[in-house]
Amino acid sequence: MPLLLAAGDQGRCPPSFHCGYLGNITFPFTISGRHDCGFLSIGNCDDHDPHKPKFIQLQANETWVQVVGISQLLISPTTRLATFQFRDKHFYDLLLNRSCEAFTNTYTLPLISHLAVFRLLHNATLFLCNKTLNVTNINMSKYNGCLGYDLYYNHFTTDDDACESALFPITELAANHPFTFVTGDLTVMIELTDQCSDCYYRKGGQCQLDSREQFSCANSYEETRKKMSKVATASTVVAAVVVVLMVLICCFRAKIFYPLFWRENPTHRVVEDILKEHGPLTTTRFSYLEVKKMTNSFRNKLGQGGFGSVYKGKLHDGSAVAVKILTVSKGNGEEFINEVVSISRTSHVNIIRLLGFCFDDTHRALIYEFMPNGSLDKFIYEDKIASKDVHQLDWKILNDIAVDIARGLEYLYRGCNTRILHFDIKPHNILLDEDFCPKIADFGLAKVCPRKESMVSIFGARGTAGYIAPEVFSRSFGVVSHKSDVYSYGMMVLEMVGRRKNIKTKVDRSSEIYFPHWIYNRLESNSELGLENVRNESEDEMVRKMTIVGLWCIQTHPSTRPTISKVVEMLESKLDFLQIPPKPYLSSPPTSPTKLSYESL
Repeated sequence: MPLLLAAGDQGRCPPSFHCGYLGNITFPFTISGRHDCGFLSIGNCDDHDPHKPKFIQLQANETWVQVVGISQLLISPTTRLATFQFRDKHFYDLLLNRSCEAFTNTYTLPLISHLAVFRLLHNATLFLCNKTLNVTNINMSKYNGCLGYDLYYNHFTTDDDACESALFPITELAANHPFTFVTGDLTVMIELTDQCSDCYYRKGGQCQLDSREQFSCANSYEETRKKMSKVATASTVVAAVVVVLMVLICCFRAKIFYPLFWRENPTHRVVEDILKEHGPLTTTRFSYLEVKKMTNSFRNKLGQGGFGSVYKGKLHDGSAVAVKILTVSKGNGEEFINEVVSISRTSHVNIIRLLGFCFDDTHRALIYEFMPNGSLDKFIYEDKIASKDVHQLDWKILNDIAVDIARGLEYLYRGCNTRILHFDIKPHNILLDEDFCPKIADFGLAKVCPRKESMVSIFGARGTAGYIAPEVFSRSFGVVSHKSDVYSYGMMVLEMVGRRKNIKTKVDRSSEIYFPHWIYNRLESNSELGLENVRNESEDEMVRKMTIVGLWCIQTHPSTRPTISKVVEMLESKLDFLQIPPKPYLSSPPTSPTKLSYESL
């Protein structure tokens, strides 16, 4: 959940500001040029293109680097947790080009501040051992592709004089190769100093450094009280009387317009308790009348599903939105509000942005940013392309979409303060903006779990037939975890490759062929894939990589599937580095719709 400012006079500094795909963010981040409101400046926030890369200045008067995502959580009234992820372009390019120069020195975090402590999350020590010397007694993995030295890793230590140690940022789950688990996308945790925390939370001020780099607390409550003491006693009394009268009038009107059963309604009591527990949300709460107004009384319908209908709307500032009106009302509203709270915790370029919600008596709605190109399914299935006025996407765009969706899933599992499992990854739930940048949407079946937990408990299968992992149906296949989303992702990628659904696929005049088996046989025999519109070697390599990754993701047992971080690395590596996985041995899933249970977790 994004962090909100503490109550109190914050001077001229806004309580929060919006910054494209980063969402609403607050102190210690600030817009460029407003160093009085924070000490980590974000650039490009005022750009009208919400998807244009944003940049963060790690030190004053230093160069700007691309910021990938920001996560802020208010743990208690006096405790905060904030992390952000940025890309070290030079280090990232060295790793991408498999240059051993990346490992020559310990990676130093380019962050210095007298107002906070910065900690690099997920790092490991590598040992550089001279090839010409006799290195012994090292019980760890080895990489010998660098000139002059070998790299040893696996979190062991050595006292051998032939080796030098160096610390590097890594992905959360280390892979089997230093160029795949050392990363140029660094995650940093921010901890305010005691002085700054006391100033900001207890005194309601702004943490600043004066010209001598000495700490100061500007616009604090103490300063405000000194100004207020100068107000004449008579003016204070008059103001107090006016306030009392206004309160009495408001109370009188409240009794007229809001019946007493509102406070006694158990549904609303549950909702208000949840909102109180999680603190104020950065997303806006609209009334049903406001929803009707923004949709022009629901005139422009975009689509319909089992959940209800989606309408195009417009906010008061002219921004286009998609308004999902829910017709299926379950339980006492707790599930709906939990979904709102879950999505409000996300801030990533490949996750749909929730702009607001409506919970007004029996009316429930979700207001999202508008995606002009709709969902991915209408661009990949041949029957839909033929029946609609849409063009077929080329392989470069499809490959980029696959990578970006994987990055979005990686963020849900690693970048948030809590892990979020989606449980319904499919082409229909991937929306495309005007530049075909994909965004994961529809978190109705999502499961939120603490960071330390790697597996979850659910009651009944959840998801869409054809994309549900085997362990979700039967625990005999393994535990339910983020690997269940990896399976769904793999099935979707294979549908992108085949440009058809994986079931009831007619190929070579066969009556019914399970596409993953068909494409695996082609791949294993190193035959032509027989897919349309593959025009050159570059596209053929992209398609083969997507196919191999998809087949790895749909392995029957979760333990043999790659992590989503590994998926990103595989898609961005060269084809020569990828191995063909074992053939999926489960038969084609049933072609008839499966009745699923949507019980709460």
